Amino acid sequence: MIKLTHLDGREFLLNENYIETIEATPDTVITMHTGQRIIVAEGMDEIGVRIRAFQRFLRAQDKG
Repeated sequence: MIKLTHLDGREFLLNENYIETIEATPDTVITMHTGQRIIVAEGMDEIGVRIRAFQRFLRAQDKG
């Protein structure tokens, strides 16, 4: 799960496994596999960094 921020400042956790697309329109819009769209404050690059960091964390847990 990655921590993201709604445009109004509320933080939430998102299960990155269900992300279908991420677009900059210029707001960052995440479309989930269900079709639900979520607008977030973070940019596409930052979301990618957070997803990769979380995946590294999970792999480290599997090894330990």
